Amino acid sequence: MGVDDKIGNTAEKIAGKGKEAAGEATGDESLKAEGKGQQAAADIKQAGEKVKDAFKD
Repeated sequence: MGVDDKIGNTAEKIAGKGKEAAGEATGDESLKAEGKGQQAAADIKQAGEKVKDAFKD
């Protein structure tokens, strides 16, 4: 996994956590769900990068 990809995925996950927390604090279920979805997308991208790395070796 490239360093840039790892940083990007981590940043996306942190942003998703922030949205989820903001949605929780304000009672905005849509924002909360968007944050959870963003975190899931970051996890999927990270898993894909790990698979690519496994085949490089």
